[in-house]
Amino acid sequence: MRMQREKKQACQGLNEQGFALLGVFLVILMMTVLGVASLTVTGMGNQLAGSAYSDDAGLAAAESCVGTSANVLLQTIEQRQVPGVYVGAAALVPLAAEVGAPPTLTQEIMGQADNNPDFPIGAGASPDIQMTSGPFVIAGDIDRLYLKQKAGGSLQFAAGYEGAAQSAASGGTEVFYQIDCTATLAATGTMSRIRAVYACTGMAGDSCQRRI
Repeated sequence: MRMQREKKQACQGLNEQGFALLGVFLVILMMTVLGVASLTVTGMGNQLAGSAYSDDAGLAAAESCVGTSANVLLQTIEQRQVPGVYVGAAALVPLAAEVGAPPTLTQEIMGQADNNPDFPIGAGASPDIQMTSGPFVIAGDIDRLYLKQKAGGSLQFAAGYEGAAQSAASGGTEVFYQIDCTATLAATGTMSRIRAVYACTGMAGDSCQRRI
């Protein structure tokens, strides 16, 4: 009888040890799962933060292209041709965009090639503006869309083949231009794009205001 009791006690002790070991194993397993989940969430958060930063930087780079293109547009209207300081200078206005096969950038801005189908995206594209900003490769396209007569205006600016108005009184018209800029992150190919519409008045480009 005594031996049976001792045997029973020994078995109970082993069972208790087995349950304790199983409990420890389950706790370790749960902690491991929680740790892996925490690392995964942290990694996803870092990726999202990095992606958001890349998007913001890309938009800022594309916006800088819009500003630069607007400056080129304004000075081209004033001088009736793309200023030589921009052509080929740090590849801002590629030589082909100004002296290559028509239409040139001057012709596009001065009204000899409205809504020209050139585009800064895709194979074979020939952008009007070309620049870099940090890790971004930037391309911009300037297109003259149409001319709109303002109330009370009688003469037209940039209406004919010669491109320029005959009188300063031509401020009665607005010429609308679209600037289309892309910034591509060279390492990943991620692209940010901004399109803006400017309305310009006056023979000498007295005012070019962003409308969209």
